[in-house]
Amino acid sequence: MKYLLFCLLFSFSAFAQTNNQYNLIPFPARFVGQDGQFTLTASTRILVSPATDATVRAVAQTFASQVKAANGLSLAVVPASTALAKGANISLAINKKLALGDEGYKLTITSGRVTAEASTSKGLFYAAQTMRQLLPLSQSAPLTMPACAITDKPRYGYRGLHLDASRHFMPVAFVKKYIDLMAMHKQNTFHWHLTDDQGWRIEIKKYPKLTQIGSKRAETLIGQYSQNYPQQYDGKPHGGFYTQAEIRDVVRYAQSRFVTIVPEIEMPGHALAALAAYPELGCEPTKAYQVATKWGVFDDVFCPSDKTFGFLQDVITEVMTLFPGKYIHIGGDECPKTAWKNSAFCQELMKKNNLKDEHELQSYFIRRIEKFVNSKGRAIIGWDEILEGGLAPNATVMSWRGTAGGIAAAKQKHAVIMTPGETCYLDHYQGNPATEPLAIGGYLPLDQVYGYEPTPAELSPAEQNYVLGVQGNVWTEYMPTSEDVEYMVFPRAIALAEIAWMPKGPRNFEDFAQRLKNHLPRLNPIPVNYAKRLFDITATTQPNEQGQLQVKLSKLDSDSQIFYTTNGKEPNERSNQYIGPITLTKTTTLRAMTPTGGQLTQTFTLHKGKNKSYTFATPTGNKSDPNSTKLTDGVRGETPRDRRQWVNFFGDMDVTVDLGDITSVTKVSLNFLKVILDKSFPPTSVSIAISRDGQDYKEAIDQPVKYELTGPWDILPVVADFKTARARYVRIRAKNAGVCPNDHPNAGEKTYFATDEIVVE
Repeated sequence: MKYLLFCLLFSFSAFAQTNNQYNLIPFPARFVGQDGQFTLTASTRILVSPATDATVRAVAQTFASQVKAANGLSLAVVPASTALAKGANISLAINKKLALGDEGYKLTITSGRVTAEASTSKGLFYAAQTMRQLLPLSQSAPLTMPACAITDKPRYGYRGLHLDASRHFMPVAFVKKYIDLMAMHKQNTFHWHLTDDQGWRIEIKKYPKLTQIGSKRAETLIGQYSQNYPQQYDGKPHGGFYTQAEIRDVVRYAQSRFVTIVPEIEMPGHALAALAAYPELGCEPTKAYQVATKWGVFDDVFCPSDKTFGFLQDVITEVMTLFPGKYIHIGGDECPKTAWKNSAFCQELMKKNNLKDEHELQSYFIRRIEKFVNSKGRAIIGWDEILEGGLAPNATVMSWRGTAGGIAAAKQKHAVIMTPGETCYLDHYQGNPATEPLAIGGYLPLDQVYGYEPTPAELSPAEQNYVLGVQGNVWTEYMPTSEDVEYMVFPRAIALAEIAWMPKGPRNFEDFAQRLKNHLPRLNPIPVNYAKRLFDITATTQPNEQGQLQVKLSKLDSDSQIFYTTNGKEPNERSNQYIGPITLTKTTTLRAMTPTGGQLTQTFTLHKGKNKSYTFATPTGNKSDPNSTKLTDGVRGETPRDRRQWVNFFGDMDVTVDLGDITSVTKVSLNFLKVILDKSFPPTSVSIAISRDGQDYKEAIDQPVKYELTGPWDILPVVADFKTARARYVRIRAKNAGVCPNDHPNAGEKTYFATDEIVVE
């Protein structure tokens, strides 16, 4: 790693001297920047050995077509000769003596020629992708590649990206585009999620009703899952599936870019689309199953009967004829056991096979499927729930519920693919949820993705060898179009591509961000609707020595200037330039921008309770506010989409704020969330009282909170006005709503409420 860091420093030294640019992503394992450049002209040839196989010529042709599309220059692919090899040409050569693995390569660029060597055509393809990134962005610019010497190979053999085509169907043209973007960034495995509760997307000849019925749902949920109570639907049918001919075409396309496709056929859960087509496969054969119209986990799952196993074996057999890769992903996640517990057949099957519980029945299910898949020379991958009840003998585990599943599997000497939700789920928000497109929730900014280390430190060196690689996942509940997918996936998937490729060791996000900033314009002509959150401005607060509030602005795009206003006007490059923390003396809406497109609008609430300490009479708020800071940090909850700004109370609220000194108090206010479907009910009543000594309190309000249960989620304000009061202590008590009513989906379960900021004026 020392050598890599040295080369990084050397490359930027070379950049300063020669005006070359090395904005490579992923950055090579070993790299040396050099003076000079190679110029491509109409007479430049791509040379391949006459004796080489067709795949090398295909790599050359693909590179030539990419240069033509991006730079407008036609490069001829011709057989190599001694004379041509001495000329100003590009040589792609197989060198079996290179010890860089199947995907490694050597690339040497001088002013006189370009030479790429690899032991396989796959390695040459990756060398070509590196060359592609070294070419200029504009067709009007001189067509040159900066001189350099690269010796490169990936850290992990599995570098994956997932696409859920079940929740929302994605057309073939987009799937190919997705594969192109993967290949550009040297990702080699496309995980294609083809079946789920909301749609069956793959044609199976033996079972035509899977697509006749299972590929269509009657309508789709409107808004976020918990946004409306009761839930609302759009009334518009949604459907689509891939024919086997289309799948073969996509597979061939992926192979030409050295991307292996892993198809996923969900089982035993997430099976509603299949059950709607063939209800006899469920535990209630006479039930009228319907393709799901909303998201979530459903109790209706495959019944582990011989009929079901026969069906799944037939399906998998057809799937294996379409996908030649080693792996079949069988899901295995989020399988409720309710249907099995209520099934006399399942209970009898458990007794017959000495299975102690339904978790072992799931293991029985997975093992039986694995035995069949193994008999065909293939292997299964499953989500980490397949660990429950005992892991199938040869299964690879995809660890998504954090890293614990991957660690457990590796310790059992099973192959692991790391894809924990907190760092690899690209359906989470990547910017301010109040202004971002609707998402499932969570918060995963670009720098957090880049900071992920896929191999857990808890594993021994021997156990670490079982970690095959890392994958980014995108679930499309809230992405109805391919443009929506692009926005959520890129550029975060590019960060994952780099950490999957680069050698283990410290990574410099600022360096990556600078390269990414220069790389993103390459995606514009494709085009890709990537998110520009790299350029966003973020704000943090801190008190100065005088106790005043200071706002510190920062951004991932570290080399651009920030301009701001505090008077409510839109900022521009003539506005105040940010140099250091901004001191605020009153409640202020701060607006900021950068010339690269960064924006920020945030209101900072200054009040007498700002940064003051407070205590909980009961521990009901400690779970979401362990440091007792969020209720007086000056940041109000902007939206129900973002729960980071809110403090949850799972019982009654009893909080006292200490203002430090006796002072005038004219108003106390706070907000409560209303998200009924999520069991977040505003309190039934609120009392606000003040005291000078913390013993004797004067109540300002003690009243019920009135609201309609039905309707969209909302933010409800509660305000107490004081005329001429003086106090040091402010006490807020709020009564929990108790349990959900009988007509609620979670009838009888405990409710909670959430509040944001106790504002004292």
